[in-house]
Amino acid sequence: MLSQKKINHVSVALLLLGLGGAVIIYALAPSESPEDPWRTDPLGQRRYARQMQVMGGKANLLSADFVDWLGDRWHGRNLAGTVVTLTLVATGGYRFVAGRRLIHAATSASG
Repeated sequence: MLSQKKINHVSVALLLLGLGGAVIIYALAPSESPEDPWRTDPLGQRRYARQMQVMGGKANLLSADFVDWLGDRWHGRNLAGTVVTLTLVATGGYRFVAGRRLIHAATSASG
């Protein structure tokens, strides 16, 4: 059975693993290099953006921007921030579910 002490221990372990991993990722990630002026981002060009909007509408343009943004979250130092966010969400979710189970077990045992 779960106890509050076990929930706290597992929560601390999750936080230490996730945040420790994020620190390692941040330390090992290469620093951001300046953009190459000869390499242009097609999404940043007006003509390309206009063609995308004509072909697929505003939703096509927004989805392309979203995919580009999401792809950036999984590389370099941005990945460390993603790992921190996922660690906090996972730990919070675990504590929520485990706390509910603990409350349910306590009320069903007394009733």
